[in-house]
Amino acid sequence: MAKQNIDWSNLGFGYMKTPQRFVSNYKDGKWDEGGLTADDQVVISECAGVLQYAQTVFEGLKAYTTADGRTVMFRPDLNASRLRNSAERLEMPVYPEDKFIEAVKAVVAANADFVPPYGSGATLYLRPYMFGTNPVIGVKPADEYQFRVFCTPVGPYFKGGAKPITIRVTDFDRAAPHGTGHIKAGLNYAMSLHAIVTAHEEGYDENMYLDAATRTKVEETGGANFLFVTKDGKVVTPKSSSILPSITRRSLMYVAEHYLGLEVEEREVFFDEVKDFAECGLCGTAAVISPVGKIVNKGEEICFPSGMEEMGPVTKKLYETLLGIQMGTIEAPEGWIVEVK
Repeated sequence: MAKQNIDWSNLGFGYMKTPQRFVSNYKDGKWDEGGLTADDQVVISECAGVLQYAQTVFEGLKAYTTADGRTVMFRPDLNASRLRNSAERLEMPVYPEDKFIEAVKAVVAANADFVPPYGSGATLYLRPYMFGTNPVIGVKPADEYQFRVFCTPVGPYFKGGAKPITIRVTDFDRAAPHGTGHIKAGLNYAMSLHAIVTAHEEGYDENMYLDAATRTKVEETGGANFLFVTKDGKVVTPKSSSILPSITRRSLMYVAEHYLGLEVEEREVFFDEVKDFAECGLCGTAAVISPVGKIVNKGEEICFPSGMEEMGPVTKKLYETLLGIQMGTIEAPEGWIVEVK
Protein backbone atom coordinates (compact mmCIF):
# COMPACT_ATOMS: atom_id res chain seq x y z
CA MET A 1 0.00 0.00 0.00
CA ALA A 2 1.06 3.61 -0.54
CA LYS A 3 1.26 5.80 2.54
CA GLN A 4 -1.55 8.27 3.05
CA ASN A 5 -0.88 11.85 2.01
CA ILE A 6 -0.71 13.21 5.55
CA ASP A 7 1.51 15.92 7.02
CA TRP A 8 3.03 13.38 9.41
CA SER A 9 5.48 15.75 11.10
CA ASN A 10 2.72 18.14 12.17
CA LEU A 11 0.22 15.63 13.52
CA GLY A 12 -1.21 16.33 16.95
CA PHE A 13 -2.31 13.72 19.47
CA GLY A 14 -5.87 13.35 18.22
CA TYR A 15 -8.30 10.96 16.55
CA MET A 16 -8.30 10.37 12.80
CA LYS A 17 -10.69 7.75 11.45
CA THR A 18 -8.92 4.87 9.73
CA PRO A 19 -10.56 2.29 7.42
CA GLN A 20 -10.64 -0.85 9.60
CA ARG A 21 -11.12 -1.82 13.24
CA PHE A 22 -11.55 -5.13 15.08
CA VAL A 23 -14.73 -6.14 16.95
CA SER A 24 -15.54 -9.21 19.05
CA ASN A 25 -18.62 -9.83 21.21
CA TYR A 26 -19.06 -11.81 24.42
CA LYS A 27 -22.42 -13.54 24.92
CA ASP A 28 -23.64 -16.69 26.65
CA GLY A 29 -20.33 -17.08 28.44
CA LYS A 30 -17.97 -16.99 25.46
CA TRP A 31 -16.29 -14.68 22.96
CA ASP A 32 -17.09 -15.01 19.27
CA GLU A 33 -14.34 -15.17 16.65
CA GLY A 34 -14.49 -11.45 15.99
CA GLY A 35 -13.17 -9.76 12.88
CA LEU A 36 -12.36 -6.57 11.04
CA THR A 37 -15.06 -4.10 10.06
CA ALA A 38 -15.27 -0.74 8.33
CA ASP A 39 -18.13 0.33 10.63
CA ASP A 40 -16.83 2.78 13.24
CA GLN A 41 -20.19 3.18 15.01
CA VAL A 42 -21.03 1.50 18.33
CA VAL A 43 -24.74 0.75 18.85
CA ILE A 44 -25.77 -0.37 22.34
CA SER A 45 -28.78 -0.25 24.65
CA GLU A 46 -29.53 3.00 26.44
CA CYS A 47 -29.27 0.92 29.63
CA ALA A 48 -25.95 -0.71 28.74
CA GLY A 49 -23.70 -1.55 31.69
CA VAL A 50 -20.98 0.77 30.44
CA LEU A 51 -23.36 3.74 30.36
CA GLN A 52 -24.88 3.11 33.78
CA TYR A 53 -21.91 1.91 35.85
CA ALA A 54 -18.78 2.76 33.82
CA GLN A 55 -17.84 -0.89 33.28
CA THR A 56 -15.08 -0.32 30.74
CA VAL A 57 -11.33 -0.92 30.51
CA PHE A 58 -8.83 -0.02 27.80
CA GLU A 59 -5.24 -0.13 26.64
CA GLY A 60 -2.91 2.02 24.57
CA LEU A 61 0.02 0.90 22.42
CA LYS A 62 1.77 1.97 19.24
CA ALA A 63 2.94 0.64 15.90
CA TYR A 64 6.05 2.14 14.27
CA THR A 65 8.02 2.05 11.09
CA THR A 66 11.60 1.06 11.93
CA ALA A 67 14.78 2.36 10.31
CA ASP A 68 14.90 -0.69 8.04
CA GLY A 69 11.28 -0.29 6.92
CA ARG A 70 9.56 -2.90 9.07
CA THR A 71 6.24 -2.25 10.82
CA VAL A 72 6.46 -3.25 14.48
CA MET A 73 4.68 -3.00 17.82
CA PHE A 74 6.33 -2.55 21.21
CA ARG A 75 5.66 -5.22 23.87
CA PRO A 76 1.96 -5.88 23.07
CA ASP A 77 2.05 -8.95 25.33
CA LEU A 78 2.24 -6.64 28.35
CA ASN A 79 -0.80 -4.71 27.13
CA ALA A 80 -2.67 -8.01 26.77
CA SER A 81 -1.83 -9.06 30.34
CA ARG A 82 -2.65 -5.62 31.76
CA LEU A 83 -6.06 -5.69 30.02
CA ARG A 84 -6.63 -9.10 31.60
CA ASN A 85 -5.85 -7.68 35.06
CA SER A 86 -8.12 -4.70 34.45
CA ALA A 87 -11.00 -6.89 33.28
CA GLU A 88 -10.70 -9.21 36.27
CA ARG A 89 -10.81 -6.27 38.70
CA LEU A 90 -14.05 -4.95 37.16
CA GLU A 91 -15.67 -8.42 36.94
CA MET A 92 -15.46 -8.50 33.15
CA PRO A 93 -14.62 -11.56 31.03
CA VAL A 94 -10.95 -11.80 30.07
CA TYR A 95 -10.23 -11.39 26.38
CA PRO A 96 -7.66 -14.13 25.59
CA GLU A 97 -4.15 -12.73 25.46
CA ASP A 98 -3.21 -14.60 22.28
CA LYS A 99 -6.37 -13.31 20.59
CA PHE A 100 -5.50 -9.78 21.76
CA ILE A 101 -2.14 -10.01 19.95
CA GLU A 102 -3.85 -11.33 16.82
CA ALA A 103 -6.41 -8.51 16.93
CA VAL A 104 -3.92 -5.65 17.25
CA LYS A 105 -1.75 -7.18 14.51
CA ALA A 106 -4.78 -7.46 12.23
CA VAL A 107 -5.72 -3.81 12.80
CA VAL A 108 -2.19 -2.59 12.04
CA ALA A 109 -1.97 -4.73 8.90
CA ALA A 110 -5.40 -3.60 7.67
CA ASN A 111 -4.44 0.08 8.13
CA ALA A 112 -0.83 -0.24 6.97
CA ASP A 113 -0.89 2.91 4.87
CA PHE A 114 -1.67 4.92 8.02
CA VAL A 115 1.50 3.79 9.79
CA PRO A 116 3.67 6.94 9.72
CA PRO A 117 7.04 6.72 7.96
CA TYR A 118 10.30 6.38 9.87
CA GLY A 119 11.75 9.68 11.05
CA SER A 120 8.45 11.58 10.96
CA GLY A 121 8.06 11.63 14.76
CA ALA A 122 4.56 10.21 14.36
CA THR A 123 3.25 6.75 15.24
CA LEU A 124 0.12 4.65 14.81
CA TYR A 125 -1.68 4.62 18.16
CA LEU A 126 -3.81 1.55 18.93
CA ARG A 127 -6.71 1.65 21.38
CA PRO A 128 -8.01 -1.78 22.47
CA TYR A 129 -10.99 -1.48 24.81
CA MET A 130 -13.86 -3.48 26.29
CA PHE A 131 -17.22 -2.50 27.73
CA GLY A 132 -20.50 -3.91 29.04
CA THR A 133 -23.23 -3.83 26.38
CA ASN A 134 -26.43 -5.41 27.69
CA PRO A 135 -29.06 -3.58 29.80
CA VAL A 136 -28.09 -3.36 33.50
CA ILE A 137 -30.29 -1.38 35.86
CA GLY A 138 -29.36 -3.00 39.17
CA VAL A 139 -25.78 -2.55 40.35
CA LYS A 140 -24.08 -5.67 39.02
CA PRO A 141 -21.70 -6.71 36.24
CA ALA A 142 -23.04 -6.88 32.71
CA ASP A 143 -23.60 -10.26 31.03
CA GLU A 144 -22.55 -9.21 27.53
CA TYR A 145 -19.47 -7.30 26.38
CA GLN A 146 -17.75 -5.96 23.31
CA PHE A 147 -14.00 -5.87 22.68
CA ARG A 148 -12.80 -3.44 20.04
CA VAL A 149 -9.51 -2.17 18.63
CA PHE A 150 -9.18 0.96 16.52
CA CYS A 151 -6.10 2.87 15.43
CA THR A 152 -5.21 6.44 14.57
CA PRO A 153 -1.96 8.11 13.49
CA VAL A 154 -0.72 10.56 16.13
CA GLY A 155 2.03 13.06 16.81
CA PRO A 156 3.57 13.83 20.20
CA TYR A 157 1.28 13.79 23.26
CA PHE A 158 2.71 17.10 24.49
CA LYS A 159 2.96 19.74 21.75
CA GLY A 160 6.32 20.93 22.99
CA GLY A 161 7.81 17.49 22.39
CA ALA A 162 10.97 17.13 24.47
CA LYS A 163 10.76 20.65 25.94
CA PRO A 164 10.40 20.54 29.75
CA ILE A 165 6.91 21.13 31.10
CA THR A 166 5.56 22.75 34.27
CA ILE A 167 3.24 20.78 36.53
CA ARG A 168 1.40 21.46 39.75
CA VAL A 169 0.65 19.43 42.85
CA THR A 170 -3.12 19.02 42.78
CA ASP A 171 -5.43 18.99 45.78
CA PHE A 172 -7.50 16.26 44.12
CA ASP A 173 -6.91 12.56 44.72
CA ARG A 174 -6.41 10.21 41.78
CA ALA A 175 -7.05 6.83 43.41
CA ALA A 176 -7.84 5.32 46.80
CA PRO A 177 -5.32 2.91 48.40
CA HIS A 178 -7.50 -0.15 47.73
CA GLY A 179 -9.34 1.22 44.71
CA THR A 180 -8.73 0.88 40.97
CA GLY A 181 -5.65 3.04 40.43
CA HIS A 182 -3.59 0.00 39.42
CA ILE A 183 -5.80 -0.87 36.43
CA LYS A 184 -6.54 0.97 33.21
CA ALA A 185 -10.21 1.72 33.69
CA GLY A 186 -12.14 4.58 32.13
CA LEU A 187 -13.47 5.66 35.52
CA ASN A 188 -9.95 6.55 36.70
CA TYR A 189 -9.56 8.98 33.84
CA ALA A 190 -13.04 10.47 34.18
CA MET A 191 -12.26 11.67 37.70
CA SER A 192 -9.03 13.31 36.48
CA LEU A 193 -10.72 15.49 33.84
CA HIS A 194 -11.70 18.35 36.15
CA ALA A 195 -8.20 18.42 37.62
CA ILE A 196 -6.48 18.60 34.22
CA VAL A 197 -8.89 21.23 32.87
CA THR A 198 -8.29 23.48 35.87
CA ALA A 199 -4.53 22.86 35.65
CA HIS A 200 -4.53 24.01 32.03
CA GLU A 201 -6.62 27.05 32.95
CA GLU A 202 -3.99 27.99 35.51
CA GLY A 203 -1.14 27.57 33.03
CA TYR A 204 0.15 24.13 34.00
CA ASP A 205 0.73 21.20 31.65
CA GLU A 206 -0.15 18.39 34.08
CA ASN A 207 -0.94 17.46 37.68
CA MET A 208 1.14 15.61 40.23
CA TYR A 209 -1.10 13.40 42.37
CA LEU A 210 -0.04 12.52 45.90
CA ASP A 211 -1.21 9.41 47.74
CA ALA A 212 -4.76 9.75 48.99
CA ALA A 213 -4.07 8.26 52.44
CA THR A 214 -1.33 10.60 53.67
CA ARG A 215 -0.76 13.11 50.86
CA THR A 216 2.98 12.83 51.50
CA LYS A 217 4.06 10.48 48.69
CA VAL A 218 4.29 10.95 44.91
CA GLU A 219 1.97 8.75 42.87
CA GLU A 220 1.56 9.70 39.18
CA THR A 221 -0.08 12.19 36.86
CA GLY A 222 -3.44 11.72 35.19
CA GLY A 223 -1.87 9.73 32.35
CA ALA A 224 1.79 8.94 33.07
CA ASN A 225 4.19 7.58 35.69
CA PHE A 226 6.96 9.65 37.27
CA LEU A 227 10.65 8.97 36.85
CA PHE A 228 13.29 10.79 38.88
CA VAL A 229 17.08 10.95 38.63
CA THR A 230 19.20 11.59 41.73
CA LYS A 231 22.21 13.90 41.71
CA ASP A 232 24.48 10.85 41.60
CA GLY A 233 22.67 9.35 38.59
CA LYS A 234 20.36 6.78 40.17
CA VAL A 235 16.99 6.33 38.43
CA VAL A 236 14.10 6.25 40.91
CA THR A 237 10.41 5.61 40.25
CA PRO A 238 7.55 5.69 42.79
CA LYS A 239 6.14 2.43 44.10
CA SER A 240 2.50 2.19 45.12
CA SER A 241 -0.37 -0.29 44.86
CA SER A 242 -2.53 2.46 43.38
CA ILE A 243 -0.18 3.40 40.49
CA LEU A 244 -0.86 2.06 37.01
CA PRO A 245 2.00 -0.32 36.07
CA SER A 246 3.28 1.59 33.04
CA ILE A 247 4.84 -0.57 30.34
CA THR A 248 7.02 2.36 29.26
CA ARG A 249 8.23 2.92 32.83
CA ARG A 250 9.09 -0.74 33.29
CA SER A 251 10.96 -0.70 29.98
CA LEU A 252 12.88 2.46 30.88
CA MET A 253 13.98 0.99 34.20
CA TYR A 254 15.29 -2.09 32.36
CA VAL A 255 17.08 0.13 29.85
CA ALA A 256 18.61 2.21 32.65
CA GLU A 257 20.02 -0.86 34.38
CA HIS A 258 20.92 -3.19 31.51
CA TYR A 259 21.78 -0.78 28.68
CA LEU A 260 23.14 2.25 30.51
CA GLY A 261 24.56 0.56 33.61
CA LEU A 262 22.70 2.85 35.99
CA GLU A 263 21.47 2.01 39.46
CA VAL A 264 17.67 1.80 39.56
CA GLU A 265 15.21 1.78 42.44
CA GLU A 266 11.45 1.43 42.68
CA ARG A 267 10.35 2.68 46.09
CA GLU A 268 8.04 5.07 47.89
CA VAL A 269 9.01 8.62 46.96
CA PHE A 270 8.08 11.27 49.51
CA PHE A 271 7.19 14.68 48.15
CA ASP A 272 9.61 16.31 50.60
CA GLU A 273 12.54 14.73 48.76
CA VAL A 274 11.48 15.78 45.24
CA LYS A 275 13.44 19.04 45.58
CA ASP A 276 16.63 17.01 45.94
CA PHE A 277 16.37 15.21 42.58
CA ALA A 278 18.41 16.37 39.59
CA GLU A 279 15.90 15.41 36.90
CA CYS A 280 12.22 14.53 36.60
CA GLY A 281 10.18 13.10 33.75
CA LEU A 282 6.75 11.72 32.94
CA CYS A 283 6.70 8.41 31.10
CA GLY A 284 3.96 6.52 29.30
CA THR A 285 2.96 5.09 25.93
CA ALA A 286 1.68 8.40 24.60
CA ALA A 287 4.53 10.66 25.68
CA VAL A 288 7.40 8.12 26.04
CA ILE A 289 9.23 10.63 28.28
CA SER A 290 8.27 14.26 28.82
CA PRO A 291 10.83 16.12 30.94
CA VAL A 292 9.56 18.18 33.87
CA GLY A 293 11.37 21.45 34.50
CA LYS A 294 9.27 22.83 37.34
CA ILE A 295 6.78 21.63 39.94
CA VAL A 296 4.58 24.15 41.75
CA ASN A 297 2.98 23.37 45.10
CA LYS A 298 0.69 26.12 46.40
CA GLY A 299 2.93 28.84 45.02
CA GLU A 300 6.22 27.24 46.04
CA GLU A 301 8.38 26.26 43.08
CA ILE A 302 10.70 23.29 42.71
CA CYS A 303 13.02 23.94 39.76
CA PHE A 304 15.15 21.02 38.66
CA PRO A 305 18.84 21.60 37.81
CA SER A 306 18.18 20.21 34.32
CA GLY A 307 16.29 23.43 33.61
CA MET A 308 13.43 24.47 31.33
CA GLU A 309 15.21 24.35 27.98
CA GLU A 310 15.93 20.69 27.34
CA MET A 311 15.89 17.19 28.82
CA GLY A 312 18.36 16.43 31.56
CA PRO A 313 21.32 14.27 30.47
CA VAL A 314 20.16 11.00 32.03
CA THR A 315 16.54 11.46 30.95
CA LYS A 316 17.72 12.24 27.41
CA LYS A 317 19.88 9.12 27.27
CA LEU A 318 16.99 6.99 28.51
CA TYR A 319 14.66 8.52 25.94
CA GLU A 320 17.09 8.09 23.06
CA THR A 321 17.91 4.50 23.99
CA LEU A 322 14.29 3.37 24.33
CA LEU A 323 13.36 5.18 21.13
CA GLY A 324 16.29 3.51 19.39
CA ILE A 325 15.05 0.11 20.56
CA GLN A 326 11.55 0.87 19.33
CA MET A 327 12.73 2.21 15.97
CA GLY A 328 15.16 -0.60 15.31
CA THR A 329 18.45 1.29 15.52
CA ILE A 330 19.39 -0.38 18.83
CA GLU A 331 19.03 -4.12 19.38
CA ALA A 332 16.00 -4.90 21.52
CA PRO A 333 15.70 -7.42 24.34
CA GLU A 334 14.12 -10.65 23.12
CA GLY A 335 10.35 -10.40 22.71
CA TRP A 336 10.09 -6.63 23.00
CA ILE A 337 9.52 -5.96 19.30
CA VAL A 338 6.71 -7.72 17.42
CA GLU A 339 6.73 -7.38 13.65
CA VAL A 340 3.52 -6.97 11.68
CA LYS A 341 3.63 -8.42 8.16
